[in-house]
Amino acid sequence: MAKRGPLSMSRLLAVLLIGVSACQTRPADDAAAAINGDDFPGTTSVLLLQGSEKLREAHFGGTTADTLHDVRSVTKSVTSLGVGIALADGKIPSVDALAFSFLSDLSPFANGGVLKSEITIKDLLTMSSSLDCDDDDPQSPGNEENMYPRERWVRWAVDLPTKPGYLRDPQGRGPFAYCTAGVFLLGQILERATGERVDRYLEERLLAPLDIQRFEWRHSPSGEVATGGQLRLTTRDLAKLGRLVLNDGRWQGRALLPKTWIDAALTVQVKPNQAIDPLGKLGYGYLFWQRDYATPCGRTSGWYMSGNGGNHVVILRDLDAVAVVTSVSYNTKGMHEKTTRLLETQAFPALSCPTR
Repeated sequence: MAKRGPLSMSRLLAVLLIGVSACQTRPADDAAAAINGDDFPGTTSVLLLQGSEKLREAHFGGTTADTLHDVRSVTKSVTSLGVGIALADGKIPSVDALAFSFLSDLSPFANGGVLKSEITIKDLLTMSSSLDCDDDDPQSPGNEENMYPRERWVRWAVDLPTKPGYLRDPQGRGPFAYCTAGVFLLGQILERATGERVDRYLEERLLAPLDIQRFEWRHSPSGEVATGGQLRLTTRDLAKLGRLVLNDGRWQGRALLPKTWIDAALTVQVKPNQAIDPLGKLGYGYLFWQRDYATPCGRTSGWYMSGNGGNHVVILRDLDAVAVVTSVSYNTKGMHEKTTRLLETQAFPALSCPTR
């Protein structure tokens, strides 16, 4: 995966503020405050929606509303939505289905055994499978950087070893470890379950109904679809995905996903490990992250799609709001904290609070 440094910004860049229907009065100059690019280097766009109103939209560093942004692992949440659609279609019987049963065309698997055969769809959705795979550990056999040079990613992924001493807790969940290879395998499972290329399936069943017409997928050298990262979308189309989740899987009166799937995906299924979350502030659902945000309405629980560089699509269900931040601060320390700080100090002050 190519590493790019932060994008320099040397001047203040104004925010476009479109009429807010507020439930409480707030000074106009506060609501229209500019985003200081020098404080948030690498940020390429910010968009905030509440209800039917666009509160803020800004594009930085030569980008426009038409720019396709590489939002890295935000793609994982798109894959989660694809699993939800396949479940609703009856192509996958349940999240408890055995993952490797869908991949039997690739058997025999290296490093096989009970631990590998017991991996479920839910294990892959929650980053808690027995695969010896940790993107935050350079020595991990399943680190994503070991996958990208391979000609055929799926062969490498199914042959990964399992973790020595892997144990499930009383709820049946294994320990969390961030694993892109597992989400790539989910894409391969979707292909086999639906009988379609996973990009075509997601384009037809998810992107097209949202009127998302421009996008770019990344592929392996052999043409496999990278369902674990680097789908390119515009900021406004990312907001559509957030709005779909906020609306419990409905778009313009049509149910694209069941509400039951959205509710399950936005339920804390596992706690991230200390390496990722040393303060214990985060939760993890089905390839969606959870944290609390400071807003004018108090601390508010939010769910978000997250990608390397500080790319976030945030869903605030209690405030009927969606926020998107795109950024090219790839592989930089504190990139996600920077995005959270930008949202809390520059974007969320424009939010209105529900009446009591």
